[in-house]
Amino acid sequence: MNILITGGAGFIGSHLADALLAAGHDVTIIDNLSTGTKEFLPPEARFIEADVRSRDALSFMVSHPFDVVYHEAAQTMVPASIDDPYHDADENILGLLSLLEAARKSGVRKVIFSSSAAVYGDNPALPLTEEETPQPTSFYGLTKWMTERYLALYRQYYGLDYTVLRYSNVYGPRQGAHGEGGVIYIFAKLLAERKPLTIFGDGTQTRDFINVHDVVSANVAALTRGSGAVCNVSTETEITLNDLAAAMVRLSGTDTPICHGPARAGDIYRSCLSHQKARSLLDWSPRIPLIEGLEETIRFFKQQ
Repeated sequence: MNILITGGAGFIGSHLADALLAAGHDVTIIDNLSTGTKEFLPPEARFIEADVRSRDALSFMVSHPFDVVYHEAAQTMVPASIDDPYHDADENILGLLSLLEAARKSGVRKVIFSSSAAVYGDNPALPLTEEETPQPTSFYGLTKWMTERYLALYRQYYGLDYTVLRYSNVYGPRQGAHGEGGVIYIFAKLLAERKPLTIFGDGTQTRDFINVHDVVSANVAALTRGSGAVCNVSTETEITLNDLAAAMVRLSGTDTPICHGPARAGDIYRSCLSHQKARSLLDWSPRIPLIEGLEETIRFFKQQ
């Protein structure tokens, strides 16, 4: 297939590009490199340095039609969305609309969209299924939910197919090269620099961490499955941040201290997603145990 990846120089997008090229697909990447890293771009992929919010920049899609588009380009930080809701909406909503317009006018068959557990908010009905009503507690979660609705309407009115993948907390090598990234990235970087770890809040809050390689395999499965569906991509397993920090210190072979700071606005207290729908519709399941993934991530940051 001829495939376009937006945000393909980023953490998840670059791993996805590697996997699609290895499977024999033709891959084009568009990225403005605001958070992406040029060194992560596979040399076999065509690269266009541009912003997806620019309709002019996406005009090449008409003369170079794609079968499938993966939309990974986004503002991904909850605190940043609360500090600047306008910028969050500009990147996450207007960026998607620009892409969808180019996609429908150029005959793209399907868009595969990276959404987030943040759409659910602080819902105690864990593990959360896709049938739960979204109640986001951050502007980031709100924009992700709104973009999901745009995809549904584009399919209804224009026949543009889609699959939405709601990621739980993704981690792994290449994360956070320009400062974005979740707690595992932050801890791994601090451990590599031999600095103390800080947990915001009392550390009893939980997350459902999914390895980037498992996220990529779900995206690849969605190429031919999950038409018009929303699927969680997760391990369906909770771990507290206290236990996570202790495990990472142990794996690093150091005696790095663990500190606590004030809780952050917009952060979800407990998060765990069911992945049963992805098992059924995508024939997908997570394969990488957390400890194995943490070891690979810590090694990556030590080598940096």
